[in-house]
Amino acid sequence: MEYRDYLKPSDYDELELILKSSGYFYPEEIDIALELVEENLKKGIDSGYYFIIASDNEKVTGYSCYGPIPCTFNSWDIYWLAVDDQLRGQGLGADLLERSEKHIRELGGRRSYIETSSRDLYIPTRRFHEKMGYRLETVQKDYYDDGDDKCLYVKVL
Repeated sequence: MEYRDYLKPSDYDELELILKSSGYFYPEEIDIALELVEENLKKGIDSGYYFIIASDNEKVTGYSCYGPIPCTFNSWDIYWLAVDDQLRGQGLGADLLERSEKHIRELGGRRSYIETSSRDLYIPTRRFHEKMGYRLETVQKDYYDDGDDKCLYVKVL
């Protein structure tokens, strides 16, 4: 597996396929994820969005997107972490998250936040976050929809 910390224009379509293949995201969520890709492709790190791309033989297999939380001094959001559906469960997501956290620390970050849904579909996602050392900080009831809470996880880096 190869990793890089920048986007190429050709990544857009491959990242879209990865997001769609997961079965986790609503179309409007995919649109938002791709807006961050577009923003970074236009402005680079001046966009405030950082990326780590995993690839195997030039084929994108997963990615993370993260950035500093506005109006904080050392808190960062992990906005997106997605892996090709056929590679899920093989450690790629953990590797991408660890690389993201390492880069955040290098840039002065001290806390990393991840939010996710409370829907049953996301039980494996929440378990993954906990396995990676994140703890549930708060639950905001009915945040995304009636019966779909926002679960906010934090990790001190």
